[in-house]
Amino acid sequence: MSRAEAQDDRAGESALTAPDPGAVMDPGVVAGPGVVADPGVVAGQGAVRSPSPLWSLGLFRSELLTTFRRWRTLALLAVLAAVPILVGIAVKIETGDGSSLGGGGGGGGGAGGPAFISQISNNGLFLVFTALAATLPFFLPMAIGVVAGDAIAGESSAGTLRYLLVAPAGRSRLLLTKYATVITFCLAATLVVAVSALAVGALLFPVGDLITISGTRITYAEGLGRALLIALVVAASLVGIAALGLFVSTLTGSGIAAMATTVGLLITVQILDQIPQLDALQPYFFSHYWLSFADVMREPVYWDDLVKNLGLQALYAAVFGSAAWARFTAKDITA
Repeated sequence: MSRAEAQDDRAGESALTAPDPGAVMDPGVVAGPGVVADPGVVAGQGAVRSPSPLWSLGLFRSELLTTFRRWRTLALLAVLAAVPILVGIAVKIETGDGSSLGGGGGGGGGAGGPAFISQISNNGLFLVFTALAATLPFFLPMAIGVVAGDAIAGESSAGTLRYLLVAPAGRSRLLLTKYATVITFCLAATLVVAVSALAVGALLFPVGDLITISGTRITYAEGLGRALLIALVVAASLVGIAALGLFVSTLTGSGIAAMATTVGLLITVQILDQIPQLDALQPYFFSHYWLSFADVMREPVYWDDLVKNLGLQALYAAVFGSAAWARFTAKDITA
């Protein structure tokens, strides 16, 4: 994004990021040409105080609007929405003569994809699970990596980061707001895939009671509930890559470099996770348990790998979130 476009994005939110009376400027921010805000200089009259919670909500709203109205973000969401459409059409064409797809698919292992895709022609709800299994290894985390990598570095390269910190955001508050925005995008991106798949599945295939991976029958309403649970699990599976991308974003002033590095790390980890000689390390890769969401479609639900996945994502979020905070709070902001 160019400097002019980024500043235009912020122009409509100036009221939300205007200095709060009584707040102190960030001492590490160059407030103007050759002028550094002194830690003892008060931005307005009155007693020194922190921004109000209402102001923080306004900052979060501003970040959401800025993120979701960018053409890049809308393009990413459009690509994610197109994946279920393409999968549904492909399955419909393949099974147009009444034959089944995939030859039966077996009982369905932890990967979940083959077992799910073989059931789409019988019940359109399985397109939700298949679409999430198809997008989770690359498309979804790539989109998250682009948004997270651009969170801080994009502001720096556009010249708007300094102005955000001259307003009484505070570095910790701003970083937390950025991360909350990325997490919101994780949920939105996952729901876009799920809703698109649900609509296409209902349009192209029959719907009704469905058979779980364990072979038991559940109602369509219960299936919808499990689909929502799976979407939430998939969104939670992305908080690790979101924290990693945010950390990378604090290391550079180039948004493109941060996005490319985050996506490169994603691809590298995915490759390493497929090398048998690294099986001792693979349980610690953030992507190792991503497809464990298929266990939600078992009866009863198999929780072991799901818990491991969520715990691993929380660990990555804590480690790289702390690293991002340590880096960002000690960084000199000159642009």
